[in-house]
Amino acid sequence: MEFLRGAFDFAESAGAAEMETYTTDDALTIMGFGKFQALVLAYAGMGWVAEAMEVMLLSFLGPVVREEWNLSPQDESLLSSVVFAGMLIGAFTWGFISDRYGRRTVLLLSTLLTSGLGFLSALSPNYLCLLVLRFFVGIGVGSGHVFASWFLEFVPAGNRGTWMVIFSFFWTIGTVLEASLAWIVLSALSWRWLLALSALPCFILLPFFRITPESPRYLCAHNRMSKATAVLERMANANQAALPQGVLTYHGETKTDSITRTPEDEHLISIREKEHTVVNALCSQSGVTDALRKLLSHNLRRSTLLLWFVFYASSFAYYGIALLTSQLSDVNRSCSSDLIFELQQKDGNLYKDTFITSLAEAPGLILSALLVDWFGRKATMCCLMFACCAFLGPLVLHQNELFTTTLLFGARACGTGGTTILCLYAPEVYPTSVRSTGVGIATAIGKIGGVVCPLVAVGMLRSCHQMAAILVFELVLLLAGVACILFPVETKGREMD
Repeated sequence: MEFLRGAFDFAESAGAAEMETYTTDDALTIMGFGKFQALVLAYAGMGWVAEAMEVMLLSFLGPVVREEWNLSPQDESLLSSVVFAGMLIGAFTWGFISDRYGRRTVLLLSTLLTSGLGFLSALSPNYLCLLVLRFFVGIGVGSGHVFASWFLEFVPAGNRGTWMVIFSFFWTIGTVLEASLAWIVLSALSWRWLLALSALPCFILLPFFRITPESPRYLCAHNRMSKATAVLERMANANQAALPQGVLTYHGETKTDSITRTPEDEHLISIREKEHTVVNALCSQSGVTDALRKLLSHNLRRSTLLLWFVFYASSFAYYGIALLTSQLSDVNRSCSSDLIFELQQKDGNLYKDTFITSLAEAPGLILSALLVDWFGRKATMCCLMFACCAFLGPLVLHQNELFTTTLLFGARACGTGGTTILCLYAPEVYPTSVRSTGVGIATAIGKIGGVVCPLVAVGMLRSCHQMAAILVFELVLLLAGVACILFPVETKGREMD
């Protein structure tokens, strides 16, 4: 009897051991941030450098093309508008493709599109050809949020905020690099060289695509548990760490009941795959409609609608401040004394001002890094939005050039910090199955703000209505800060699934 009782206890303990499971978050927490994530950071960061350079390029391309091809002011502004329109379409499209066909698929296709057509646009024989090619470059650049989400899905929850801020430095690197490149190239060569050189970061990504891993969260969400485990094992080897004991599972509620115990781990995986087969089949049939229904479901509706507005306001303010930097001083002089400045002097000021305000993003990122994992996402976003609003306030009246530059420097720093936390917060709110789609739609709505802001930042200023223009920015930022307070969830330290 003692022998039988001991054998039974041994079998029961062995079965319990075989049933141990762990999630992706458990594995990431144990392994920590190591060499593997550093490589993912470098690849995704280069994608953001490429996007930042293509966006900053819009500040320099229009004036030089207008001069060479004798374009009207409307045709010049259309060069920027078509890129934002392409980014709007691309942000939504790439997000949906990423959730349906994988993060790596988007990384490859968008990089090919941006690099190839970015280089071809440098060879454009006429304005119409350049317009079409830049539109498709905008579609490719719209994938930037997928690079960010892909990186975040490899980062442990405990320090995800800090690493997202570090990741955002790649955007600042891109803006400073493009401003420096334009300053050098446009004075010595032509705008065609600038377009070609701006496409280089995307070309650099292509040789390394073969070694990029798929997101283990995406693989789990699509029942590819064996491949997800293989990615985590590869990560553990690179980080010289060990995976948790047991079998990888997607959600706690999908753990197999103890009645179905078998000595083979593969049986657990097959059961989970069977549990999700019907759900995935329904999702594949319903497509975009199903994703939108989930984003606007009872649990996510409030977060989704508030994110849409804050993304719009953040983009409106970010691009608006960039335009204010290059326009405000000259417009003040023009409105007050009717002086006309030479084009060469105006362009010189544009390069200098853009370079200086690009540097302003660094202190904004450092500030957000210090606050985000201590103060929380919501509070940090709210404070930075209100601080940006405060910096812009004195500009309702004409100020001297030094004070104006200082205020815009502070506003750019706070705006960049707030946008960075927003780009961290949005992927943390949504579940893996609709994460890229949700962030993509929010990003697309944000691009509308990028299209609308020139009407305020340039149109009102050119009409000598500085006070009205600044008050519009103040109102948008104030409402964005209130919206951040109303977010229903604080995601600091929260698992992404």
